[in-house]
Amino acid sequence: MISVQDLIRKKRNGRVLNREEIEYLVRGISSGEIPDYQISAWAMAVFFQGMDERETRDLAVAMANSGDVADLSSVQGVTVDKHSTGGVGDKTTLVVIPLVAAAGIPVAKMSGRGLGHTGGTIDKFESIPGMKVEKEFTDFIDQVNSVKAAVISQTGNLVPADKRLYAIRDVTATVDSIPLIASSIMSKKLASGAEGIVLDVKVGSGAFMKSREQALQLAEIMVAIGKGAGRQVVAVLTDMSQPLGFKIGNSLEVIEAIDLLAGGGPADLLEISLELAARMMVLGEKFDQVEEARDYAAELLNSGKALDKFTEMITAQGGSLQLNRADRGLRMAAIQQPVQSEISGYVNRLDAYEVGHAAMSLGAGREQVNDKIDHAAGIELLKKRGDYVQAGEKIAVIHASQEKHLGNAEAGIKAAYEIGPAKPESTPLILDIVT
Repeated sequence: MISVQDLIRKKRNGRVLNREEIEYLVRGISSGEIPDYQISAWAMAVFFQGMDERETRDLAVAMANSGDVADLSSVQGVTVDKHSTGGVGDKTTLVVIPLVAAAGIPVAKMSGRGLGHTGGTIDKFESIPGMKVEKEFTDFIDQVNSVKAAVISQTGNLVPADKRLYAIRDVTATVDSIPLIASSIMSKKLASGAEGIVLDVKVGSGAFMKSREQALQLAEIMVAIGKGAGRQVVAVLTDMSQPLGFKIGNSLEVIEAIDLLAGGGPADLLEISLELAARMMVLGEKFDQVEEARDYAAELLNSGKALDKFTEMITAQGGSLQLNRADRGLRMAAIQQPVQSEISGYVNRLDAYEVGHAAMSLGAGREQVNDKIDHAAGIELLKKRGDYVQAGEKIAVIHASQEKHLGNAEAGIKAAYEIGPAKPESTPLILDIVT
């Protein structure tokens, strides 16, 4: 007979749990039969002793099956999904979903809200007037079949075991465990039902994985979990040492994504969006070669078809845009205050973590799950790594709804910029591909 004490002791001693033991543990976590203190002890044992690939996959699959599992079998075509491990200014999902859908590949996406300095996809979509991110599942499937794209918030009973385990990890300093991170992410992706999954694994100060080595380890484990569960998975390691694009904050990021879909937008966002879209098109069996898929994705952007698909998806979910306006019909902050550089030189560093926290202090992000988001709040960067700046020149603009937030945000932005006399060498945006 299995006992929780035996599982804690076994893992504490560095031994491997079998599938039956992991399934027993997950059942007890989701049902509430195993108390928090025993889950905490087990998580701490995993933190120190780790889990092998098979254990991690079994944990992900068991958590995926602990609640509702999306059945996408009635979707016409090979369904694909994309997940980011979280970054600052990361609005690639807003670009990639319509790009891939415009290629005729169905994207049925369930996303979460943001917590901490990294943004949430649902928060960005909710900044669009009228946009509904909660749908009955049958309506969700109908939209995917008719529009080829839909994005909704995760259902209340999706991976309940992971929700409880993560809450316990969060308060017991056991979040930073690669097997637990990998199984948490992949349990949600497996439960969401897509056949092909592209993972955008962020690396750098604004990401959860600070080093390339850590990120690569996480990527390899997640790809192995997905393939072991019968899915096609590719991971793309991308730089998050500085924010992606120039705009951080929900309304601002939607505007920047639309700018890119309309033929403008920043080069870094374009490069990563095209790479992710191309990988999704290959998994969706539209192309055999990534290079062909990337070229086709660029054509869809240039022709305006991707923007048309974005508008079609937003309209299908009750949203309203005004594309003839600079603000695209989104609410803008009442206060827009510039931040000036105190010295001249080149931007050697723009710390994504500091910028993300500055944006969060304005109300663009949440410290606690129940915090209310200010969709209009955020930061617009005017200078990034490698740019030259004169003393007194504007380096950023703060978008705020309340004056009381300006001081902390300005201090955070100034702390994020490191300016020196020498121009830094350029660094790649796409660091590695794990297949």
